[in-house]
Amino acid sequence: MTKDSFHARDWAVLVTLCGATFMTGLDYSIITVALPEIGRDLGFATRGDLQWVVTACLLPTAALMPLFGRASDVVGRRRLFAFGVTAFAAFSLLAALAPAPGVLVGARAGQGVAAAMIGPTALALMTTAFPEGPRRTRAMGVNGALLSLGFVIGTIGGGVVTSGLDWRWTMFILVGIGVLVLVGALAVVPRAGGGLAARLDVPGAVLASAGLFALVYGISTLGWWSVAAAVLLLGAFLAVESRHAAPLVPPRLLRRPTVAWGMLVALVTFAMCGGATVLLSVYMQEVLGWSALATGLAFLGEGVAALVAGGLAARLIDARGAASTAAAGLTVQALGTAAMAFLSSGGGLGVLLATSAAMGFGHVLTVVAAITTITSGLDPADQGVAGSLAQMPTFIGAVGLAGLTAIVAAHADLLTGLRTAFVVAGAVALLGAACAARLPGRVATPAAAV
Repeated sequence: MTKDSFHARDWAVLVTLCGATFMTGLDYSIITVALPEIGRDLGFATRGDLQWVVTACLLPTAALMPLFGRASDVVGRRRLFAFGVTAFAAFSLLAALAPAPGVLVGARAGQGVAAAMIGPTALALMTTAFPEGPRRTRAMGVNGALLSLGFVIGTIGGGVVTSGLDWRWTMFILVGIGVLVLVGALAVVPRAGGGLAARLDVPGAVLASAGLFALVYGISTLGWWSVAAAVLLLGAFLAVESRHAAPLVPPRLLRRPTVAWGMLVALVTFAMCGGATVLLSVYMQEVLGWSALATGLAFLGEGVAALVAGGLAARLIDARGAASTAAAGLTVQALGTAAMAFLSSGGGLGVLLATSAAMGFGHVLTVVAAITTITSGLDPADQGVAGSLAQMPTFIGAVGLAGLTAIVAAHADLLTGLRTAFVVAGAVALLGAACAARLPGRVATPAAAV
């Protein structure tokens, strides 16, 4: 066994932390497929009201990540991770038993708060458990693949569970996964972080949370007044952080090329892949007339490609560097997405599977390279907040869906609009590949992190 190999305990830690990532990815997609039945069962008045089942979870996750990322560095990462997983399982149970729309939306908001605790702490615990180098890169590859696979399995599983049982079982499944992850967290995940002699930056937390809430809300609802408010709030946040003795997000981190360029590359890949994936679902259901279950199964190629990319990412990063890997990944994603313009109204399953698989393969390569870059070369005390920064593009990437949907809406013919949007998504991803070339290839590890 080489020094870069995983021991049994390493695998136990990795499965636990990746299980939490998988759980949060599964949550988003599995509930999306079940929305129509939820609306009928609980009596949601309009489609707009029903959308809050998704949005109520998304908003607090995006808004509170910087706060919990820094809080984990103060109170302890494993402690906050375990608390977040416990809360997520509890709110999932409440959602499964919800008797009315208001209870379900409230439970979903609780899941969102818990997910904001889980995301950055899971990543920070991973970077602590696996030293910088091939072992960490390999762990990041597994994590990136499972994040994408969680979406795909959620889409398929949501259709199967909703068709065969009841939408409430989509939430019961999350309860079961949460219990298993919690057991793993308490049994095998080592304590890490915590005990920093610093108080939380309350003004920064308020401004960051309000700004991110307004940004994601504005993107999700195309409310540009909210986006404008977000710009002002986030500008005020940066001004406050530059003067605070113990800032929520240290400005020196945002000035690091690894963090700035890594976040930009991650934002491009999440925005274009996430948006194109939703449009693919629209194509299959509204153009081809497929059922939700058939649509979910059609994403299987993307899921398999994501797993393959997760396995290859570490080797490519070790051999070629993060910059080359991210650039290659975004190029493959761009080609796969742009080729979706060849999808026809008559079907073409081969083209659909090939293009979505290429997009998913390139996306996971890029995600692993970007997150590896963002979290590399940092002092261990900053890994919690770095974890929150690495997770932020996942949620701000909703801007991609908003932009691509606007392109589709501008065309009278749905298929023409979809084809145009796929070409635009490919072009943006190709521009992102040029940005990826600016990623630092190798990052020196500070002595404190050794």
